Amino acid sequence: MMKLLVFAHVPPPHHGQSQMVQYLVDGLRAHPELGIEVFHVDARFSDGLQDVGAARGGKVLQLFRYGLQALRMRWRHGIRTLYYVPSPPARTPLLRDWMIFALLRPWFRHRVYHWEAAGLGEWLETRATPWERLGSRCLLHGPDLSIVLAEANRRDAEVFRSVHTAVVPNAIADPCPGFESDLGPVRRARLDELRSRGGTVRVLFLALNSRDKGLFDALEAIALANAADGAGLRFHLTVAGAFPDPALEQEFRERCRRPDLADAVTHAGFVSGPAKSAAWRQADLFLFPTYYASEGQPVSLIEAMAHGIPAVTTRWRGIPEMLPAGYPGLTAPQDPHALAARLRTVALSEEGLALRRHFQAHFTVERYLARMAAAIRSVEPRADGHSPGP
Repeated sequence: MMKLLVFAHVPPPHHGQSQMVQYLVDGLRAHPELGIEVFHVDARFSDGLQDVGAARGGKVLQLFRYGLQALRMRWRHGIRTLYYVPSPPARTPLLRDWMIFALLRPWFRHRVYHWEAAGLGEWLETRATPWERLGSRCLLHGPDLSIVLAEANRRDAEVFRSVHTAVVPNAIADPCPGFESDLGPVRRARLDELRSRGGTVRVLFLALNSRDKGLFDALEAIALANAADGAGLRFHLTVAGAFPDPALEQEFRERCRRPDLADAVTHAGFVSGPAKSAAWRQADLFLFPTYYASEGQPVSLIEAMAHGIPAVTTRWRGIPEMLPAGYPGLTAPQDPHALAARLRTVALSEEGLALRRHFQAHFTVERYLARMAAAIRSVEPRADGHSPGP
């Protein structure tokens, strides 16, 4: 059994990165046949989404406590391989990475980087100071393996001179295991109803309620779609998620009070558990016009696929690779007029049912675990002296 130290946090706070770490830790422990014994340091530096990436003095003390915990595990259990999720393209979390690797790098023979956030390599090349590039080269370069979420995200691995790179998409546990007999017939009946009689299309935006996740582009797209004459359809947007700051929430509420969005937007706030499941089941269409700088592979888009919901989203980072070839719901980022046109097109299509099949073929937890385990095992040579590569 290969021994692996996972130095990364699990929920809370709940977002795609922490959920993937949870799947990895729980999955490897539940499936010893995958050949990896996992040891976990739950390196949580933030109490909530608003605290993610923020500088705070107490985080330095937490860092050293987590680092000492990792070193104790390393020596007690003879662990040679460290798994780590590098920072997004931002200065404060990058400095955190420097401190962690100054403490841990000398003691682990092998390093695995899992690039859940994209864009750090590009940021270092184009926006970082010479000192930031030098510090990153000294402390972070040269992992044995980089795991990226899509071919479009290989640049991070290249900038950090990874020895090997493996592409492993994100995944979720199937929220609708009885889809064919349960939710599938409901989706088909709802589509037939909209095609024959028109009515209100229930659109869901589920993400951090930030500008670069596409919140305000979504609002403009709904207003434009409702202003057009489109087969008797009207679009109502439910916004689910938390705001990163009060000023943005105030701007959102002021925009929603304007006449072109009157009665067309509901803010559900942060949802989880049964409330989140209900939001997915009630939605007819998922709208996610992101241009978030460190977007990796949004779990919310995978959740939409799993629920058989068609999506309108952007050609951004690895998103096009997540979807079937020729998928009609893609637009350029920051183009509300194109989003509105796609809303009218996709709302009456069978793309949601096709995306459900695409999810089953590509984004299940079982497939994720098998591919992650194969990639991670490749960094330690076998007893016969061979390393197969990822």
